[in-house]
Amino acid sequence: MTRSWRVDLKSLIRTIPDFPKPGIQFRDITTLLIDGRGFAAAVDALVEMARPHGADLIAGIEARGFIFSAPVARALGAGLLPVRKPGKLPGPRIGVDYALEYGTDRLEIHEGACLPGHRVLLVDDLIATGGTALATVSLLRQAGAEVPAALFVIDLPELGGAALLKQAGVEAASLMSFEGH
Repeated sequence: MTRSWRVDLKSLIRTIPDFPKPGIQFRDITTLLIDGRGFAAAVDALVEMARPHGADLIAGIEARGFIFSAPVARALGAGLLPVRKPGKLPGPRIGVDYALEYGTDRLEIHEGACLPGHRVLLVDDLIATGGTALATVSLLRQAGAEVPAALFVIDLPELGGAALLKQAGVEAASLMSFEGH
């Protein structure tokens, strides 16, 4: 259901300079989340962006991705696939290791949660360098899924993550973008 009000979503994002380190302009979504109309409008917009892809599953990356992926999955009648950090999922899992700026990390899903041929959309709060999103796409493809699109609330285009997703054959779209880091 589309809401009848109009909300300037970008105005609801707070910028915190020099966090977590000097020179970074941190785009804080909590100010969007606490605004009921803003949060509803963001979810509604993500649902409309996701609808044409006919997803079986909506994948949300720990942790802020869960906030947006769950209501999108519900609105579409799709399943919700949590993509977790190591040590968070019981039972058999499949995972992928990926490089960070300083070191490596790992993402995991339950074995058998995503089946070959499933259409899975990735929904997350922000795309920056794309490392985590690309690792998630790799993990989903390892499970045999098709990943036609990744949807984000915020894109930081100067960091190139959305462009890397497109190069990997995944449509990348966002509700808004901010210049800078």
